[in-house]
Amino acid sequence: MPESIRAAAKERLGFERLRPGQLQAIAAAVDGSDVLAVLPTGAGKSAIYELAGLLRTGPTVVVSPLIALEDDQVAHLRTAGLAAVVLNSKQSARTRAAALSTAPGTDQFVFVSPEQLTNSETLEWLRRARPGLFVVDEAHLVSQWGEDFRPDYLLLATHADALGAPVRVALTATAAPPVRAQIQQRLGLRDPQVVIGDFDRPQIDLAVDRVRSAKDKQRRIEQAASELSGAGIVYAATHAGAQAARDTLAAAGHAVSLYHAGLTTAARREAMTAFLDGSARVIAATVAFGMGIDKPDVRWVLHADIPGSLDAYYQEFGRAGRDGEAAHARLLYHPSDLALARHLAARRVSGSVVAGVANRLASSQQEERVGVLADALGLSSRAATLALARLVDVNAAGWTTDGAARWSDVLSLPDALHELGAQTALEREVEDSRLEMMRRYAEHTGCRRSFLLTYFGQEYPGPCGSCDNDRHRPPPRRVAEPFAVGIRVQSGRWGEGTVQRYDGEHVTVLFDDHGYRELLVPLVLERDLLRPV
Repeated sequence: MPESIRAAAKERLGFERLRPGQLQAIAAAVDGSDVLAVLPTGAGKSAIYELAGLLRTGPTVVVSPLIALEDDQVAHLRTAGLAAVVLNSKQSARTRAAALSTAPGTDQFVFVSPEQLTNSETLEWLRRARPGLFVVDEAHLVSQWGEDFRPDYLLLATHADALGAPVRVALTATAAPPVRAQIQQRLGLRDPQVVIGDFDRPQIDLAVDRVRSAKDKQRRIEQAASELSGAGIVYAATHAGAQAARDTLAAAGHAVSLYHAGLTTAARREAMTAFLDGSARVIAATVAFGMGIDKPDVRWVLHADIPGSLDAYYQEFGRAGRDGEAAHARLLYHPSDLALARHLAARRVSGSVVAGVANRLASSQQEERVGVLADALGLSSRAATLALARLVDVNAAGWTTDGAARWSDVLSLPDALHELGAQTALEREVEDSRLEMMRRYAEHTGCRRSFLLTYFGQEYPGPCGSCDNDRHRPPPRRVAEPFAVGIRVQSGRWGEGTVQRYDGEHVTVLFDDHGYRELLVPLVLERDLLRPV
């Protein structure tokens, strides 16, 4: 099989060689296994479904969250002489009708936005075509622990079931173990082959500046823009923060644009265009800016506020240096910012809302569409969807292919609410531990690259020589490491987990149900707190 894959890569796509991780993921999909591939930007995730699709029978359905991404992918395939069609909300009725007029060929790639799959006509058209591969790009969007949770992604497992696609492939650029687990659950991946790439971006220098006040933060933003050359992104946690950064930079004479979700579509488009064509060297933005933006020569990314997790931070600063040239990532940190990060990260729907949705579903025993349910209970569509997702997670409810939900009768209403309460408490522990890891990164005195990579489960002892700590401080004294990084261990208090990293006399373990915990090694040994599984 490897030779046939390499041959197809060269003959059909013009690839002289495959990158690390690609061959393993492609071979698994061609062999009929579900795949979760976590490969950094630039590692060639699209080649996985392109080659697997060519080597399997039936068309390949690719779910992509952004029209710009779909357009780029379709253009790439057509340039390679492959058949590709796209279905999204940008199309006219005539264009859509033309696309649906003939069944897709066995080697055709069909790109759809997730909301298109709730259209019964589209779903039936794809079902009749008998797809051989169902691909979810930017798969972290299905997780509330991902960078930008998308409710539309929650229905994808149901749609894959309806289409009868024998193989599912989930692709993402970054996902720590808790995110990976939720991707597998919510996309219904069946004993998937998990392929983890190299998370190191050695061309990006890492640094943290501790700020004293809000005024000092604005001064540091202007200072960074003055001392760092090339195009840069300043990320803020809120619309007001992005506006303040933009005003500071503009007052200092920098060419800067502003981007956040509170602006009009035209204003956002103008801001993005100015940054992409270089008329604005800097863009001040919230995390609404970034996904699908094709600007490989961003030289620096500065975070004015601390993100809610290292997953988000890695994804966002990873927009620098995509051309492989030297770049810089800097975090401005004040401990008081943690409260804002905690507030923004807690986007979970309340228990009372979930209980209200559960009670309505259980009592009606009817299919309920999200919009109707939201109106009946006085909720936003997002809140209703999140509540339903919580019920689906514990098998108390299920989705229909057209986006409705129905009580499953697997659990009684009291049992479902009890199970939800227990699960929510555990997930809150994990969320808190993820923010705690972000805080520890900001306050870390050792190699920042080592801290970051071991968070993602990649062994990297450091020092890297290209972070602020390695430049200015000697490496920490190394102590005995009783458990190898990556080994599974058992704790009487927190259950099973995986050893992530050592930092001096401390070991960090990611426990399956309780998140990240930092333990003192001498105490672990003295009290026999951990044992290999």
